[in-house]
Amino acid sequence: MEATPGMIVRSKAGHDKGRFMVITAVEGDFAFAADGKERKLSKPKKKRLKHLSVTRTVIALDDLTDKGLRSCLREFAEKG
Repeated sequence: MEATPGMIVRSKAGHDKGRFMVITAVEGDFAFAADGKERKLSKPKKKRLKHLSVTRTVIALDDLTDKGLRSCLREFAEKG
């Protein structure tokens, strides 16, 4: 499955291993991901795509705030 902006992913490596994030942008082999807490939407983390496990869930990034992102990811983590 190809990574796209708005897709919820789980980090497979690094200090944020196991944490759910949302992809804000994709450039080549890299994705920019934010979780709304450690990595805000204004300054997402640059991660290699091979270090991310993609899910089938995509959320709308329009008018999304860090607080809204945190609550969305919390609900997703509780379900999955």
